[in-house]
Amino acid sequence: MTRSGIYHQSPNMNLSRHLPGWIGGGIVGVCLGVALLASVIAPYDPLRNNLDVTLQSPNGTYWMGTDELGRDVLSRLIYGSRYALTIGVVGAVLGLVGGVPWGMVAGFYRGRIETVLMRVVDIFLAFPGMLLALAIISVLGTGTINVIVAVSLFSMPTFARIAHGTVITIKEMTYVEAAIASGSRTTRIIFRHILPNSLAPIIVQASLRVATGILVAAGLSFLGLGIQPPTPEWGAMLSRGRMYMQSAPWLAVAPGLCIMIMVMGFNLLGDHLRDRLDPRLRNQD
Repeated sequence: MTRSGIYHQSPNMNLSRHLPGWIGGGIVGVCLGVALLASVIAPYDPLRNNLDVTLQSPNGTYWMGTDELGRDVLSRLIYGSRYALTIGVVGAVLGLVGGVPWGMVAGFYRGRIETVLMRVVDIFLAFPGMLLALAIISVLGTGTINVIVAVSLFSMPTFARIAHGTVITIKEMTYVEAAIASGSRTTRIIFRHILPNSLAPIIVQASLRVATGILVAAGLSFLGLGIQPPTPEWGAMLSRGRMYMQSAPWLAVAPGLCIMIMVMGFNLLGDHLRDRLDPRLRNQD
């Protein structure tokens, strides 16, 4: 406590507070690097069968062992990061692009437009995310593109709800009311005053939705409704590996750990972004 009576946090306190965010950012950075350099760092072809080395435990040649077809597990995990990140990131971005304008229109115009648009959002939010994704996949069919579409469609209502609430709050601000009273065009008000001040919660939610998208994609593949074998997708690898839990546990443990670590990284990063972008929390630093 200083002479003025104001408490100041020590550097160690600030470091410990932001350490989870740095860890999350580091995990995400490593995952991105692995995905981008998969063809360079993977020691073997992830699709090449070698029946002479089936179900080998981790050793000096195959660092994470081989599966029932003699494929290198490490190489398949490395390439699997591409599918996990692609589905998670693209699904979240498409959900943002579709959901944010929906919620902003409803929050800005209010009235009957708001009632109709937000009741549609409420209908989608009434379904659990995984159940909604299963319903979409059952209509569209399996495959990478359809999984991305499913992830984006079940992400849209969440973004719409956040944008809707944020726009309602910002629209009541004095500077927005002044812009409306001065006769500014609606598009100018939305893009110059409302949208820039709505980005913080949307960015945080986007990071968290990437983690959710990765989990949903892995869950769909685990159930056999997502990306199909022999594609090296973590959920499908986990599903196949559970059949060998007693004889070759690494087949299930390795992809399960990869899913957990990547999801944890995006969640930690999202929490850190929330702390940094929320002015109420930022003023506590």
